[in-house]
Amino acid sequence: MDEDEVVADAAEDSEIEEVVVEAVEEVVEEIDPLTEALSRAEAAEKEISYRDAEIQNVRKRFMAEKATAIQYGGMGMARKMLNILSDIDRALSVSEDEGLSLIRSKMWSELSADGVSKVVTKGEKFDPTKMEAITTIPPTDDFPSNSVIDELEAGYMYKERVLIPARVVVASDQ
Repeated sequence: MDEDEVVADAAEDSEIEEVVVEAVEEVVEEIDPLTEALSRAEAAEKEISYRDAEIQNVRKRFMAEKATAIQYGGMGMARKMLNILSDIDRALSVSEDEGLSLIRSKMWSELSADGVSKVVTKGEKFDPTKMEAITTIPPTDDFPSNSVIDELEAGYMYKERVLIPARVVVASDQ
């Protein structure tokens, strides 16, 4: 290579370098720091609002669960008392005891005041959410298909929830 070619290559290299520097400066100038800061602030604001909404949803869900726990907190005790009430009923079926009858009526009045109610079954349509079919028999004119014929064991509700399902005999075609 002679000296003229080296000078020409150097001139071309410097022209290319100037073009690259100008392009980089244009790109650098295009990214305005204020615009970048504003877009980052908007993104952070959206993130904060999403997090705030999530916190509010968690708080609402927690309050609903707490209210449900308070409302149905006595279910366990009511279930235990109903077992005792059943034992008293069995004792009364064997012998009439006035003291035992008074205890039973007092216990039932306390349970019903707390929200316990008996599931109505005889002659009603079978409801699998509140009743348990122990056996089935063919339907008759008096008892059409899917109706409760007899109650074997009483069922109880605690407010809106099933505490003990009623055990029943159901008329069914199956």
